[in-house]
Amino acid sequence: MYSKGQIVFSKRGRDKGRAFIVYDYDDDYVYIVDGDVRKLEKPKKKKKIHIQISHHIDEAIKDKIENGSYLLNSDFRKALARYNNRF
Repeated sequence: MYSKGQIVFSKRGRDKGRAFIVYDYDDDYVYIVDGDVRKLEKPKKKKKIHIQISHHIDEAIKDKIENGSYLLNSDFRKALARYNNRF
């Protein structure tokens, strides 16, 4: 259902409507990053029921996360900008 590198939107909380990228997930929670408010050093832990899934996965981010490559907050900002420019 969730995949690392997937773009999701917050449905609840002060970040409602904001786009994020899934950095990690477990049974109950999704850890999301946007590189701006929620940085890579401290991802937001959010319940799965409070997340709206999109079907877009940023393959470059996904590959870097899964391979343990070096990531910067700017990588997440650029990926979200690419996604927003599509629409």
